[in-house]
Amino acid sequence: MTLPLDAITVLELGQVYLGPYCGLLLARLGAEVIKIEPLGGEPVRQRGDGEETKAFSFLNAGKKSVCLDLKTSEGKQLFLDLLVTADVVIENYAVGTMARLGLDYDVLQSVNPRIILGSGTGYGSTGPYRRYKSLDPNVQALTGIMSVTGFADNPPVKTGPAVVDFSAGVHLMAGILAALLQRTTTGRGQHVEVAMQDAILPTLTSNLAGLLDGGPEMPERTGNRHGGLALCPYNVYPTSDGWVSILAINDVQWRALAQATGDPMLSSDASFATNASRVKRMDEVDSRIAAWTETMTADQVNALLQPPGVPCAPVRTLASLFADEHVIERRMLRSIEANGTTHWVFGSPILFDGAICADPAPPPVLGGDTRTILAHRLGISNERCTVLHQSLVVHVDGLPISKSVDSGALDRE
Repeated sequence: MTLPLDAITVLELGQVYLGPYCGLLLARLGAEVIKIEPLGGEPVRQRGDGEETKAFSFLNAGKKSVCLDLKTSEGKQLFLDLLVTADVVIENYAVGTMARLGLDYDVLQSVNPRIILGSGTGYGSTGPYRRYKSLDPNVQALTGIMSVTGFADNPPVKTGPAVVDFSAGVHLMAGILAALLQRTTTGRGQHVEVAMQDAILPTLTSNLAGLLDGGPEMPERTGNRHGGLALCPYNVYPTSDGWVSILAINDVQWRALAQATGDPMLSSDASFATNASRVKRMDEVDSRIAAWTETMTADQVNALLQPPGVPCAPVRTLASLFADEHVIERRMLRSIEANGTTHWVFGSPILFDGAICADPAPPPVLGGDTRTILAHRLGISNERCTVLHQSLVVHVDGLPISKSVDSGALDRE
């Protein structure tokens, strides 16, 4: 099927998660995404033992790989030459890195006035934190995510998934799409910036509202309960074989849940009839629901609560996702074969007319597209490309490397 971004070319300078996920989303929307990597590859491509990581496969399948040393004058010029043929540049280097490379937005726009630069940063290019190093856990710490994760009276905990990186990646993709839309009327590109801190703050809505409503006595860490302790029931409950998540956000759902438990107090006592009254007796509500759930398996609880419309879900393991029938049918986790290797890749969470996209191409080999891209887009001959490789300006897959090169040599956000 024709996808919305079939005519768009993206040069991705993304590293680790934020930039590559933004690029992945654009690729799944049809864009040709050319991943510009250092000669040794971006940091997530190889970790420790030299083997390509599964994380790289997840976030880079369907892209192309061109290796350029942007710290050399020739490498930078090749990038600028490619820029003429592109629509979007994605980068998530530390603030100031693009300027130090001589590739800030003023330079890019002077070469291609229609170019859109999408920058992912930790804390933004302004403000007192702009120079702070900003890996996902650091932003979680400084933004309050850690302080609300875990159980009361226990130490703060980072979230299991890298929520900050991926939230920022989605926001950056949205900003780039808006800039592409505006370019259809203005004819000019612009610089779009998303800070990880800015993107994650709205996820604290329940917690911040609870603090404002409840005052300083409101506990920051509420475990599996509602972040603002404003809904009940809202928890994870034990079962005979694990755990199950149950919540009721209105009294209709509550009545269905109470009836399913068979507990006469929950279903008939007027003091449990409203959410406000249940919140005041949260411990008792949770205790009675737990006494019911622990007599059954998580799947049995789910089977009882889904028909009457009670929000419920068994707590699954990561390993179970690969065999989950719903995940398989929607093809969000897919395995593809390439050159005798199995790669696990993500599908697209964005569907058009309900159509699930075809399998993407496998993740690119390091420098696997350097020769082709430079030839087709810039007219560079095979002989010249080989010379550039030998001079450590580019890397071409299949050609020997004369000396060791660093992986991920450029600073990240």
